[in-house]
Amino acid sequence: MQQANQVQTNDARAALFTVRDFIRYGASCFNQAGVFFGHGTDNAWDEAAQLVLAAIHLLGFENPHVLDARLTDSEKSRVLALIAERIERRVPAAYLTGRARFCGLDFNVDERVLVPRSPIAELIEAGFAPWLAGAPEYVLDLCTGSGCIGIACAYQFPDAEVVLSDISADALAVAESNIAEHGLAGQVVTAEGDLFAAVDGRCFDLIVSNPPYVDADDLVAMPAEFHAEPDIGLGSGFDGLDFTRRLLAEAPDYLNDGGVLVVEVGNSAQALAQAYPELDFQWVEFARGGHGVFVITREALVAQAGR
Repeated sequence: MQQANQVQTNDARAALFTVRDFIRYGASCFNQAGVFFGHGTDNAWDEAAQLVLAAIHLLGFENPHVLDARLTDSEKSRVLALIAERIERRVPAAYLTGRARFCGLDFNVDERVLVPRSPIAELIEAGFAPWLAGAPEYVLDLCTGSGCIGIACAYQFPDAEVVLSDISADALAVAESNIAEHGLAGQVVTAEGDLFAAVDGRCFDLIVSNPPYVDADDLVAMPAEFHAEPDIGLGSGFDGLDFTRRLLAEAPDYLNDGGVLVVEVGNSAQALAQAYPELDFQWVEFARGGHGVFVITREALVAQAGR
């Protein structure tokens, strides 16, 4: 098998020349191998393009003529190695390139954090309208991982103080590298702890969270690419709501008057709605796709709790 793969690689190196050639080749290999897409791309062509461009140190297709640019022998070798690794290891492409894009921004990523892909990006770009009455002064990105949500919020609200909180010290190390890369050390800080433990005594105008929310059945059935990500960022009990239950109970104590909580629960949305029929969840409809994100005000949470 290894010899056959080497022959195929040698044939590709001899027959393929341009960026377009290698993207097409990579897409064909991915389709043939049954690779799963869902970490920033949803199809073989875009996945192959991501790897090819990373291998030749280009960021995108700002110049369309790049598709017809020819690769050097060393570039061909790097591209083919990435394509083979993507198929053999079944890990997200972002772990192979070390980079991911979110809200039009580039982030460092590796196996210590989930790959950025939340539809919350669309809300950030809209300034969380119509739920926020004005620009928030204090923002918390809870379960921050790479820091992508909080850092994107810092760009959207340049006068806000932003805290990136996570239980994982490893994840926060990645987040801190992204704070430094984006030059936001004066605006964005990290805090290590479970749920609100690291920010006890503080209140926020906006809390955004993409917490673990995958239920037990979905977790078992997930493709291999998801199992390459840290378990702590995915599973959350039999119905996916273990963390979200705690979050809803404690969030009112950490929101200012008029404050807003935004949470992604993905496929566990139905279970959440059934568990809390009395709560006024505002489910977001996204123009670019995605689901399972709710918005709720502090006042709605307090009213439900009878505080």
